[in-house]
Amino acid sequence: MTLCGANCEGCGFKNGCNGCEKTCGRPFDGECVAAEYIKKHGTEDYKKYKTRLLEKINGALSTRDLPEAAGLYELPGFFVNFAYTSPDGGAVKYLDDKRIYLGAQTQAPGRDKCYGIVTDGTFILVCSYGEGGTDPRLICCEKI
Repeated sequence: MTLCGANCEGCGFKNGCNGCEKTCGRPFDGECVAAEYIKKHGTEDYKKYKTRLLEKINGALSTRDLPEAAGLYELPGFFVNFAYTSPDGGAVKYLDDKRIYLGAQTQAPGRDKCYGIVTDGTFILVCSYGEGGTDPRLICCEKI
């Protein structure tokens, strides 16, 4: 069972997930943005919160001439935590694999890359990547 109402039946990660209700909102042993918000403010307010976040995100995307996101979805950190190449040639990850974030993927018509958006309500991370998450590039990571 979920706290946020997400449909977990088709999720490819459900076998490694311990469930929101069973774990008090920590399905992969890390904090879940949705569960924490719902525990404090309720499910109806969470829906409004996601709408407000999406408006902020789409505003940030429009200033970079990137396609808008249609919605935000609960995503495990390990699914969206790409390793970006740092200036010294190393790899840097910015997210926590165990947390659940809100995120989306967009793609502009005629462009061969996708754009990933991730937030925990305090920041927006935007990146581009090829098919299957190849060649990820950080576009921005900013506080909101």
